[in-house]
Order: sequence, then C-alpha cells, then structure tokens
Amino acid sequence: MQTYFYRLVDAVTARLAGDEVLLCDYAGEVSDFIRFNHAEVRQAGSVTQHFLTLRLVRGRRQASLALGLSGASQTDLPRLHAALEALRELLDHVPEDPYLLYATEVHCSESRELGSLPASAEVLEAIDQEARGLDLVGLYAAGPIYRGFANSLGQRNWHERHDFHLDWSCHLRTDKAVKADYAGTCWSPAELGRRLAEVREQLRTLGLSPRRIPPGRYRAYLAPAALTEILHILGWGGFSLRAQHTQSSPLQRLVEGSARLHPAVTLAECTGEGTAPPFQGDGYARPPAVALVRRGEHAGSLVCPRSAMEFGVLGNGADAGEAPSALQMTAGDLPSTEVLQALDTGLYIGNLWYLSYSDRLAGRITGMTRFATFWVEAGRRVAPLEVMRFDDTVYEMLGTQLLALTRERELVPDRSTYGGRSTASLRLPGALLQGLRLTL
Repeated sequence: MQTYFYRLVDAVTARLAGDEVLLCDYAGEVSDFIRFNHAEVRQAGSVTQHFLTLRLVRGRRQASLALGLSGASQTDLPRLHAALEALRELLDHVPEDPYLLYATEVHCSESRELGSLPASAEVLEAIDQEARGLDLVGLYAAGPIYRGFANSLGQRNWHERHDFHLDWSCHLRTDKAVKADYAGTCWSPAELGRRLAEVREQLRTLGLSPRRIPPGRYRAYLAPAALTEILHILGWGGFSLRAQHTQSSPLQRLVEGSARLHPAVTLAECTGEGTAPPFQGDGYARPPAVALVRRGEHAGSLVCPRSAMEFGVLGNGADAGEAPSALQMTAGDLPSTEVLQALDTGLYIGNLWYLSYSDRLAGRITGMTRFATFWVEAGRRVAPLEVMRFDDTVYEMLGTQLLALTRERELVPDRSTYGGRSTASLRLPGALLQGLRLTL
C-alpha cells in the first residue's frame, strides 16, 4: 500500500500549478474482527479501508477534502483529480488563515513493526481451550494498520504496524465481572492462558459476598488499567499548550507552579517507544520523547503547529487536539508480586469507569469503581466491593497520597475502533495510594 499511496501523490502533484502546495494524509487498515459471547464466536468479519485527505495550500489559504480509496488507480485517480479541482475552487472563497503552518523542510521516514500475528483459527482454538466454562464477552481485532504522509515538496513518511488486541470481560453474575486484555505484535497462547488464569482467580473472590463500606478515604491500589483511565482524562487538555495558555487545563495549577505531583511521577510523550506514527498530518516529525512532568513538576507541553504559530513557540509534532498518543509514566520500585502485601488493608481497584471532571480547573476527577474491585485484609483479597463513586484531585492521587509505583509497567493500547483502529497507547505502572476518597 505504501507504493500505491506514493504513486497517487505523485500523480496529483504533477497537476499542481503556480505556488500551490499539496499535503496528503493517509490512514488505512486490513483488520480481522471477532466478537465473543459466552466464550463463543458471536460475530466475525474483516474490514479493509483506506482514506486519503488532500489539503491544498495557496499562500495563506487552505482547503481539504477526504476520500475513501478503492485500491484501483483507474478508479481512484480520476476522483483525486476531481478533488484537486474542487479544492482550487474552494481556495478562491476561503479567507486567509493567520495560523497556517506546515512542514517545509523535507524529513522522510519509514517505520515498520511486522510482528507475528496468528491465524484467526489459532485464536479461536486458544480461547476455546483457555476460556472454557467462562462467560467471556469481548472483541478481538488484528491486522496491519497503516499511516502515511506525503507532500508536493518531496517529503514521504510511512508507518506500518501489525498487531492484535483482545479486550474481554468475564462475567460472574449481574454486575460482577473481571475485565482484562491482551495486546501486542507476537501472539502467545501461553500468555493468554496466564492472563485468563488470573481472571479465574479473581472470579473466585468475586463470588464471595460483597463488602459494603461507608464513604471516606481508604488506602488503595490502582492497577495499570485503572490508572490508565485517570491519565486518559488528563489528556483532555492537561498537556495541551493551547489549554494552558487559555487557562483551561486541568493541570493549570501544576503548570503555574502553585501545586505539584509526587516526586516519583515523571510523564513523557514517548513516540519512539509507543505505537503511534512518528509524524503528523502537517508533515512535522515527532521527537522520540517530549518531557511533560519531571519528578512531579511541569516540564513541557504538547504543541501542534497552529499553537506554535499563535503563541510564538516551537512545535513538537502534536496533533491538532494536543492530546498524547504515546504517554508513558516512569516505573517505581514496588514489585507487582508484592502489591497485596504492601496494600495490607484497603482497596484493590482493577478498573475505573465513567470518569469526568467534577472541578476541571482544580484537577478534580470523579468516576466509578466497577470491574474487579476488592476489599483486601492482611494482604489477601477477602471480598468484592460494592460499586462506589470516587472523587479526588490528581494532586492527591498522584501527589500527596501516592506511596509507590510498581516496578513493572503495562502497555495499554487504545481500544477505540470507531472509524478505524487507533494507534495510540499508554505505558503505565500500578499506583499504591495512602488514601483514595470515596463519596457514594
């Protein structure tokens, strides 16, 4: 597909006139999807889709148009040529864009991670063997994901990743369930079996009589999946330069220096170690790492080209929304095998749910416990916990109340398939807190 994409770009570029500049952003995938219910196949299918966005620039005017590609040049080229003419007509009627900025220096790149993906039959066989007797509900998605950029200045960028993601829940009864996932580029039936064995162990505890506790602050352990939800919602403007300059960031106090996180907290956008492409739709390369929080203090921001132009700073390859796509938190010293002993008595929280801001500018987040949340006594899970609401600030959860981070981290891919499989991911440890505030 890479060669075909470049061939289309060359053909359209040959029709440019005068000072016209063409930017081309490509996204595609060839994915197998299998939906499970009661550990059996409920629905199976495949999706092949390719999209190309043409962006024509003339002076300080720009217009864009997105098309689906068929993969046949006799069909795609006439449509692209017609799209170019339509964009030319639009440019005569759109105003100048004072914040227009795109890459003019040519930086070409190729990145591929081909992996070793299983045949769908192998996945079905492994799930049939390892999940027998479980009420497993989930979705398996696998196959190559493609991203590309090219412009009429000669720049060519390509990113290709072949990976899989199995996201599932095992239900016991009513709202009692354990949620888990398995993702990567190299499939291992043994690793799937290990993860399902952990699920079975948690389900045994989940079958006990649930514990109800009064609202208050409790010692708690946030598994990486739970911490993912907190970092995900902080990505909604928390690390954005635009949000910080407009005083709307949920980390505004951190940025201004009136509050800080725990010294163990270091966050960075690490495209070089994540799953996202090392370039973006304006043609700018993303650095391997962008420091965001260093030892609990503000260290940097995500800056898209428009923000760079508007606020007079250097960009660092962020997308227009300035949300992280490869966020990582530095690991701590607590071995994951010793989490329950270190927790001693308190809450083991496997997942958090329905998060939103209760006070955005204060960094206060509220949400629900749901899947696999247990009451722990003397380092042992003794009962499932009734669903409760938490309400706490990031300055407490990752600041004054943070005791330790685990030595091991998990790569948590974005599960989104809306419009196409996502390339975003997070790599996070688990977090042991002195206290988490439960309100209902």
